Amino acid sequence: MSKLLNILAVDDDMINLKLLKSMLKKTDKVAEIIEAKNGSDAIEILKSRDDIDLILLDIVMPVMNGIEMLKVVRADENLKQVPIIILTTDETKKNEALEFGANAFLMKPIRADDLQKKISSVLI
Repeated sequence: MSKLLNILAVDDDMINLKLLKSMLKKTDKVAEIIEAKNGSDAIEILKSRDDIDLILLDIVMPVMNGIEMLKVVRADENLKQVPIIILTTDETKKNEALEFGANAFLMKPIRADDLQKKISSVLI
């Protein structure tokens, strides 16, 4: 994996976004971290850019939650190949998220080494 990654982080919690950004910035694999506060904003970003390599997606959000966003992304010919890692505190959503096309699942609170391993595993 030589290319630097553009990662879309989708979470309505600013503290979680800050935490994710600080973890991602510690690696030398990330070019840019784009933030969205809900699924709807994230879809807009995805439609306006074709260089997103990975989506880190929270499930519980206002406007459009992670599961709804997952359905929209996976139904879109131009977006459906983008890997999505679900980040959530709700273990019960795991099967639903994977069923709708998530590539991986991480429980919050997220640890940097777990995040790195997951990212590596979905991008190979």
